[in-house]
Amino acid sequence: MTTTPAIDIGIPGDQRQAIAAGLARLLADTYVLYGKTHGFHWNVTGPMFNTLHLMFMEQYTELWNALDVIAERIRALGVVAPHGGSTLANLASIAEAEQQPAALDMVRELVSGHEAVARTARSIYALANAASDEPTADLLTQRLQVHEKTAWMLRSLLEG
Repeated sequence: MTTTPAIDIGIPGDQRQAIAAGLARLLADTYVLYGKTHGFHWNVTGPMFNTLHLMFMEQYTELWNALDVIAERIRALGVVAPHGGSTLANLASIAEAEQQPAALDMVRELVSGHEAVARTARSIYALANAASDEPTADLLTQRLQVHEKTAWMLRSLLEG
């Protein structure tokens, strides 16, 4: 019988576990934000319909693609990636949408969601950096850029 070799990527097991736990929270936040953004895409109404419908589609597509990248990094660290709606909802710092808000309230919720994901990503960075886990640090930097820029763009719709 063949056994799987132990993971030896230069990051001790306890650090891999801690980083993966942080990435699981990032995955969960991204998943909940994805669902909220996609739902808002389907249900937005009003004078800004076309603008928001298309913007939300770009955003949920980016979030959907990010889910795989985050989950695969968790797996590369030797940990099972969490999955399933209730599991991810329990890990997330973002609440799922419970109602059908007006268009600008959708925008406000998404600003808050992107800022929450940025805070989660930032909270993991020190762990990755301390472990010399450059791939995770790079992933987190990329996610921070996306979420901070998206929050800024959405926030701009609320000004003036």
